[in-house]
Amino acid sequence: MTAKKEMSTKYNPQEVEAGRYDKWLQEDLFKASGDPSAKPYSIVLPPPNVTGKLHLGHAWDTTLQDELIRRKRMQGYDTLWVPGMDHAGIATQAKVEARLREKGISRYDLGRKKFVDTVWEWKDEYADVIHAQWAKMGLSLDYSRERFTLDKGLNKAVRTVFVKMYEKGLIYRGEYIINWDPQARTALSDIEVIHEDDEGALYHVRYPLADGSGDIEIATTRPETMPGDTAIAVYPGDERYKDLVGKKVILPMFDREIPIIEDHYVDPKYGTGAVKITPAHDPNDFAVGNRHDLPRINIMNDDATMNDKAGKYAGMDRFEARKQIVQDLKDQGFLLNVEPITHSVGHSERTGVQVEPRLSTQWFVKMKPLAEMALKNQKDPDNKVDFIPERFEKTFEQWMDNAHDWVISRQLWWGHQIPAWYNKKTGETYVGMEEPEDAENWEQDPDVLDTWFSSALWPFSSLGWPDENSADYKRYFPTNTLVTGYDIIFFWVSRMIFQSLEFTGKRPFHHVLLHGLIRDEQGRKMSKSLGNGIDPMDVIKKYGADSLRWFLTNGSTPGQDIRFSYEKMGSAWNFVNKIWNASRFVIMNLEDTAIPDHLPNRDKLDMSDRWILSRLNATVTEVNDHFDKFEFGEAGRSLYNFIWNDFCDWYIEMSKAVLYGDDDEARDNKRYNLAYVLDQTMRLLHPIMPFVTEEIWQTMPHAGISIMTAKYPESHAELNDPAAERAMKAVIELIRSVRGIRKEVNAPLSTPVDILIKTQDDQLAQIFTDNQVYIDRFVHPKELKIGRDIKAPTLSMTGVLTGAEVYVPLAELIDLDAEIARLQKDVDKYTQEIGLADKKLGNAGFTDKAPEQVVAKVRAKRSDYADKLQKTQERIATLQQNK
Repeated sequence: MTAKKEMSTKYNPQEVEAGRYDKWLQEDLFKASGDPSAKPYSIVLPPPNVTGKLHLGHAWDTTLQDELIRRKRMQGYDTLWVPGMDHAGIATQAKVEARLREKGISRYDLGRKKFVDTVWEWKDEYADVIHAQWAKMGLSLDYSRERFTLDKGLNKAVRTVFVKMYEKGLIYRGEYIINWDPQARTALSDIEVIHEDDEGALYHVRYPLADGSGDIEIATTRPETMPGDTAIAVYPGDERYKDLVGKKVILPMFDREIPIIEDHYVDPKYGTGAVKITPAHDPNDFAVGNRHDLPRINIMNDDATMNDKAGKYAGMDRFEARKQIVQDLKDQGFLLNVEPITHSVGHSERTGVQVEPRLSTQWFVKMKPLAEMALKNQKDPDNKVDFIPERFEKTFEQWMDNAHDWVISRQLWWGHQIPAWYNKKTGETYVGMEEPEDAENWEQDPDVLDTWFSSALWPFSSLGWPDENSADYKRYFPTNTLVTGYDIIFFWVSRMIFQSLEFTGKRPFHHVLLHGLIRDEQGRKMSKSLGNGIDPMDVIKKYGADSLRWFLTNGSTPGQDIRFSYEKMGSAWNFVNKIWNASRFVIMNLEDTAIPDHLPNRDKLDMSDRWILSRLNATVTEVNDHFDKFEFGEAGRSLYNFIWNDFCDWYIEMSKAVLYGDDDEARDNKRYNLAYVLDQTMRLLHPIMPFVTEEIWQTMPHAGISIMTAKYPESHAELNDPAAERAMKAVIELIRSVRGIRKEVNAPLSTPVDILIKTQDDQLAQIFTDNQVYIDRFVHPKELKIGRDIKAPTLSMTGVLTGAEVYVPLAELIDLDAEIARLQKDVDKYTQEIGLADKKLGNAGFTDKAPEQVVAKVRAKRSDYADKLQKTQERIATLQQNK
């Protein structure tokens, strides 16, 4: 049993948190137990990118996961929380290249090997930063199983998946229009493109007919791609152009003949109804070109400068070329009009530059069969992934219904290099786990795989797959819960689901809990451009990790965004400080009372003891129920109400009457009950506030290494005590009413006042009599009278309680008009509450569908308000008669 130590007079998070995380690590408390008798519970951490520091979104995401893991650990589960980081191909490479540019160096100056070594140095630097941040947040990660998406094990998994999908025909190589980032010089998938409204123009250009009989007007937003035009298209049957279909036009300034064709792709109502077709630089034009067997002319280099097929514009940047081509069209009489427009333009998610649709040979995943499998699986109740909130399942299904083939090759140097080799002599393609035997005759594909390709395997690759005999894979897969933001359902969640089904035949996780985004006080998304980002480490330095975790928990509703504010952080710190001070008071008064190892003996308890145990038991039930439903915010609210209101404001204050009294047995019983309630409360709170609860628990006399290994509270039916709850509710209502009256007339507690209680309820009268010690302590009556026939003095203040009326004679202080006005406010309040209750009870949708106990509760409240309304109105009438 540990010795009790002194607690500081004020909660100091730096003191509380100092060294605690290292001690947990030294004691191996975060490691999975592997106990075969325990039920496994596993989570894989969504691996943060090694691009920089973690932000508040990461803090929110990891806090929720840590709460799940800590609670399950205390409930006796064999818990595994796998940590790891993502190499984040394009994002990390872009960061490193930006750092090199500041030094006047490019990756090409270094060469591939040296550049990759430089990125590994970056990775090590930021991995250290992230580890330090995880520690500050108090995350109970099993570091013995930490993974990185570019480690050898994951590389084996990635290669295995690529080879098997290739052999199955699910991966293929082909020439298609893809999204191209000209700064990073790599392909992008559709969901790595952010569409933003840009100011642009619709350029109306005249294309002369080759036979000299006239011309045709087209409208385009991209005149710089004209050198790649291979046709003009019109809508089939368009009366304006039916005589021109089949003729040829001369491409302005290039003197090349191209045909006029018909295709349903054309919108006859947009522009002139005639469009230029550039198959190598537009995805729709590419499809039109395939239907009409048009040539593809790529006119740009990979950095979006014009190539030699652009004629005199070769070497120009694409936007510079646009200006020059427009000027030349104007000078040569081909430009008819320029119409300013605002249109949606794709930008690279990582570098921010405008994306260039580009004809390119890339590797693709064939999505249709994988999507169909994932959608079919969602109809299997035993293997489906449960989305929380449920509405996001529709989002997932809609994306799967419309999934395009996924371009997985990236023209980068940082990442998993594609396991494909091309024969230098024959051009033959070989795909395999290892390079061909006669390696000197083969050249490996220089591209790497999309980051999401390796991340999609994370739930099973991080547990040892493709070794299906891996102990961790066999025990902990499928994982139980994935916690992530709703904004990456497409990027990551969807891909994990179809890859897991394809390679393991199982869902990757039972539940996916989706949270929203953290916004600033004005509701804006946090971003560098707005300068409104918040570093979680700065918040922890000022308020402590537990305060931040409490804020993130209490503002947490599945699927919803939350707004960060320092005012809320201040409130969170105040709550932790309240817990600290209450605990300090209890521990100072425990003497040698150890944490109880069994339930308190109810026969030795007074009303307040039985009441707090009943309230604690209700709170345990509520918190467990909310946690099981992933309702973290509701769990937090239940805890807050119990700790602040029931435990601190009432029970501890009531305990002082016994603790400072002369009855030794009563004092010992009170200490035992205080110790039990404090211990159970700290256990309930621990998953949310690990540092302060551990510090308080360690300060109490106890046996055990850590609160982390203590049993999480369960409800006990024998602690429920409706009679004690009714009695305490009545006493609290009386105390609040008298205190309100004192405050109304500015009568301080130090001034004794007569208190008269009129009630026809003998049981209620007995409650007040039995608990006079609390009435004396909290409202300081000079004389307390309780009875059926109490008459209200004319000059007295009135409080209407449930089943009783309280009168406080204060003749010298009472203003009858003011008292009538005060009571009239109560009349208005009761009338409003009755109206709300009547509205609910008059709604068949509520009375027929709501649980019976809920409807009964509303009826009881309505009856109580009606009784109070009647008594208040009667009192007003009496006062008015005496004016």
